[in-house]
Amino acid sequence: MEHRDQNRNGNHHTFRYSYIAPTEEERREIESIRRSYITGEDRGSKLDQLRALDSRVKKPALWVALNLGILGLLSFGLGFSMVMEWRMLLGGIIISLAGVVLMVLAYPVHEAILRRNKAKYRDQILKLSEELLHEGENQNS
Repeated sequence: MEHRDQNRNGNHHTFRYSYIAPTEEERREIESIRRSYITGEDRGSKLDQLRALDSRVKKPALWVALNLGILGLLSFGLGFSMVMEWRMLLGGIIISLAGVVLMVLAYPVHEAILRRNKAKYRDQILKLSEELLHEGENQNS
């Protein structure tokens, strides 16, 4: 784009500029960098708060269950190897059974932690979700 201007002396000045909009990928990167500089007070949209609370409910249960399952699987594999490769029958069976117990407990432990966290954050999540739902109804009216 070009802009021509004439000053008091009658001289012409030309100013040229061009603008290129950021691509979608650049826009995401810009927004990501921008979010890292926003303080906690600025960040607090209700939907973000709701998402954070939901994550706080679900992630601990998931991580504990995954760790139990992985530890159980590794123990089972170690016990299986002890029996098959090293001919340590009794020790291998005991370690394999311990691994099976850990794998079996992963799901009930996940559900117990999830229930506990849902009870802990229930009121906050319901309050925020009600506020968000009512905001949407008020804007549509």
